[in-house]
Amino acid sequence: MIPRGLPVLTLASNAPWTAQLTQPEFLLTIYFLVIAGLALFAGFLRTWTTRNEIGSRYRAAVVSRLSVAGVAAVSYVIIIVNFVLAYRPANGGYSPGAGAILVFATRYMDWSVTVPLLALELLAVCALVGSRARRVQFVAMASAFLMIFTGYLGAIVFGGDDVGQLVLWGAVSCVFYAITNLVLIRAIRTSLPLLTAESARLLRGATVILLGGWIVYPLVYLIQIFGHGGAWATTMQIALCCADITVKIGFGGLIHRIAKLRTAEDVRIGEDVHHESIWISSVKQSDAGTAPEVFIAPAAVAHNPRPRPPMTAAVASPLEVSEDDLV
Repeated sequence: MIPRGLPVLTLASNAPWTAQLTQPEFLLTIYFLVIAGLALFAGFLRTWTTRNEIGSRYRAAVVSRLSVAGVAAVSYVIIIVNFVLAYRPANGGYSPGAGAILVFATRYMDWSVTVPLLALELLAVCALVGSRARRVQFVAMASAFLMIFTGYLGAIVFGGDDVGQLVLWGAVSCVFYAITNLVLIRAIRTSLPLLTAESARLLRGATVILLGGWIVYPLVYLIQIFGHGGAWATTMQIALCCADITVKIGFGGLIHRIAKLRTAEDVRIGEDVHHESIWISSVKQSDAGTAPEVFIAPAAVAHNPRPRPPMTAAVASPLEVSEDDLV
C-alpha cells in the first residue's frame, strides 16, 4: 500500500497537465515560474547594457545571448499566464483545465528557438572560421531544433497518454541530442589548442554548464513515462525552471566573459580594434585600440576612387529656363 501524498511510479503514461495540484504544489510551481521569468528578464537587460563590451568578431554571441534571454523571458510570461488561467481552485486544491497543456507545450516552443541559439552562442566564441564555421553552425543548429521538435511530438502531440509514442519519439530525439553534442564537443576540442590558457579554461567551463544542463531535460522527459500526479508535475516544472536559469543565464554569462577576453586579446595583438578599454572582474585586459591603417582582406576587390575636384574650382551649373516654365 502506497502512503497518501507520495508520487506514484507507473509504466502507463499520464500527461502531467492532467494532474490535480495541492495548494503547496501550486504555490511552489508559480514561485519558480516567476523567479525564472524575472531572472531571464534581468539577464536580457544585462546583456543589452553590456553588448558594446564585445568586439564585432564575436557579435554573433551577443545577438544569440540577447535573443535567448528575450525569447525565454517572453515565453515565461506566456507560461505564467496559462498556468494561472488553467488551474482553478477545486476540492482543496487546483484542478487543471483544457489550457493546462499549454503550460508544458509553450516550453517546447521556447526551446525550438533558444536551444539552436545556445549552440550558436557557444560556437561563436570558438576558433572555427570561414566555411567550416558556417557548416558546423548549420549542423549544430539544425540537429538541436530537430531534437526539440521530435521531443515535442512525443511529449505533447502524440504521446500525452501513450507511452509507446513517448518512447519512440524520445528515442528519435536522443539521436539528434547525440549529434548536437558530438558536433559541439568536436568544435570545442578543435578550438582549445588555438586559444590562450584563460580562454580555453572558460570555454571548457561553459561547455560543461551547457551540456551538463541539457541532461536535465531528457530526465524530465522520462518523468512523463514513469511518474504521474501533482508531485511529479511540480517536480518537472521546478527542474525545468532551474535548468533554464543555469543554462540560459549561467552559461550566457561565461560566454560573455569569453567574448570580452578574446576581444581584449585581439586588441593586444593588433588584430582588432575596440572603442574602450576592456576590464574583467576589475582587472584591465586591454586599452582602447585604434587601427594604425585600414585593413582590407587579401581577396577583397576595391575600385580605384576617382579624384575629387577641389572645391575652389567648383562652378555652378547655368540655370536653364524653358518657355514652358514661364507659362
